[in-house]
Amino acid sequence: MIVCHTTGDARTVNSDYIVFVDESGDHSLASIDAEYPLFVLCFCIVAKNDYADILVPRVKKLKFETFGHDCVVLHEIDIRRKRGEFSLLSKEPRERFMESLTQIIIDTPMTVVAVVIDKRKLTQKYSNPYNPYHIGIQYGLERVRHFLKLKSQHESKTHVVCEARGPKEDDDLELAFRRVCDGDNRSKRPYNFDIVICNKKANSEGLQISDLMARPIGLHILRPEQKNRAYDVLSEKFFSPESVVHGNGLKVFP
Repeated sequence: MIVCHTTGDARTVNSDYIVFVDESGDHSLASIDAEYPLFVLCFCIVAKNDYADILVPRVKKLKFETFGHDCVVLHEIDIRRKRGEFSLLSKEPRERFMESLTQIIIDTPMTVVAVVIDKRKLTQKYSNPYNPYHIGIQYGLERVRHFLKLKSQHESKTHVVCEARGPKEDDDLELAFRRVCDGDNRSKRPYNFDIVICNKKANSEGLQISDLMARPIGLHILRPEQKNRAYDVLSEKFFSPESVVHGNGLKVFP
């Protein structure tokens, strides 16, 4: 079974970085959840050496230590609602697991770009607003490209891995992605990105980590006064070239 697809040329010189993208909330403007009226896209940028040498082996080791195998997919909603394999963890093993997972994120060099769309404000401000997913993709890719340019990696091909959601949704995502890369961005220049749409069954550690990041970021924007250990950890990872978090590593719109 094929679980990933990409449209890139294998002969192209690839960059030293890989980007993983996941979301929190839904991008529908037809019905907005009053409890969580946000759509969050989280871009996790990791050097391939750090990904292969630190993140992947440590996540796999944690899975072996906790579950006895590495087939478990770390999905934020399953952990939060104690579903599947996570329903079998009692309080102490669950807390150890979460502490270890947090430490892996702390120890792995990575850069985070998050785009948070407040769907209530979006519909109030614009009579015919753009799709929140399209807004998130554009703002996110612009900032990822800025990061890569600072690393002199923007001319090499950088793969952006997104989780598969369904044929129609994947086609829509790829169209929005290509539009931005073809020049519909703030610099009006082409971006050398290639999208990889990856099924959850591929058990990608990078996608799982980005999935765990998106909701805590959204909750911080929604309820900034609430204690949020995960956000505190992630805020140290935000892309911040001018020592300013908001608008660089964390873009809130509108």
